[in-house]
Amino acid sequence: MNKVDVVKVRGKHEMDDFIRLPYSIYNNYPQYVPELETDVRELFESRKNPAYEFSQIQPFVAYRNEIPVGRIVGIINRKANEKWQTRNVRFSMIEFIDDLNVSKALIEAVSQWGLSQGMDMIQGPLGITDFDKEGMLVEDFDLMGSMNTIYNPDYYPRHMETLGFEKEVDWVQIRINIPEEVPARYARTAQYVREQIGLRVIKVTNNDICGEYGRKIFNLLNEAYKPIFGFSELSEVQMDSFINKYLRLIDKQLIPVVVNAAQEVVGVAITMGSLSQAMQKAKGRLWPFGWWPLLKALKWHPEDNAEMLLVAIRPDYQGMGVNALFFDDLIPIFNKIGFKWAETGPQLEDNMRELTQWKPLKPEYVKRRRCYKKEISE
Repeated sequence: MNKVDVVKVRGKHEMDDFIRLPYSIYNNYPQYVPELETDVRELFESRKNPAYEFSQIQPFVAYRNEIPVGRIVGIINRKANEKWQTRNVRFSMIEFIDDLNVSKALIEAVSQWGLSQGMDMIQGPLGITDFDKEGMLVEDFDLMGSMNTIYNPDYYPRHMETLGFEKEVDWVQIRINIPEEVPARYARTAQYVREQIGLRVIKVTNNDICGEYGRKIFNLLNEAYKPIFGFSELSEVQMDSFINKYLRLIDKQLIPVVVNAAQEVVGVAITMGSLSQAMQKAKGRLWPFGWWPLLKALKWHPEDNAEMLLVAIRPDYQGMGVNALFFDDLIPIFNKIGFKWAETGPQLEDNMRELTQWKPLKPEYVKRRRCYKKEISE
């Protein structure tokens, strides 16, 4: 059997192979949504990725007979390890052909790299932060992927189990049909929250986002997500990077911000129209023609579903009906745009407060995904 060689990505040749490998893996998978190549490259540039301030990041490529057959990234998030009192090395962006020798060699490369840095556990797929893609898909491989979540073939989890990994946590995603009217339960609760608690929804502009509200939103996310599995707080430099790179591009009518009487941000829902088909048409590249389908999707929402990326409520306002304000605001807007259905990002399966808020909308739980873990040995 031909030997598998796993090498660290050090130059342009290996990086090109790293970036282009998924095209051979997913050639016959219409559900796969490619990433923008520029985003992947910038992930590994310390001057463009502020996470290097507290993380070590090492990509690898696996070759057989000089042909790329797999890739993986090792991540050591020192901030997260300190917070959770762990010595974990994360693996991310793992891709491999259906050959156990390849997946084993990739995992071994990250494990040994982590071991050399004093780590004793490997876990993943996890990104650098909780806002990166996380969780290997273990169900619903027939459903369309998205630009914000991992899609992988069904043989991936089988490889992980064969390699001795066990479940650490699972996430599920929630899919709903958009009702024609706001359900009465949400409407009543929203009215109560406005009148009795003094909260209201505002819409921000790009000037607001680049001004005080951008930082306010991300400070809220830091506070609300603090107890969630694997989370590490974003620095101000990271906040500014997310604001400039992503938040400014989203249609602001799809981002309801909840403020109290003191004008403090106590809740935010970040949603957007799906970009899945546009990303497929772009084929990972903005130039020369990929920018056009993405621009159309961002401005005119030609796809029939919305992606509900993030919902955050300040801890002292949780359980007070703030989520009803989001639904009361967004459902009429979704209908006006023409969205037929919506899907959340991954939600931890044991976060019952988060999951039960969707009950009046008769949710469907889809796309279970998993973070695996395994002890590292010599």
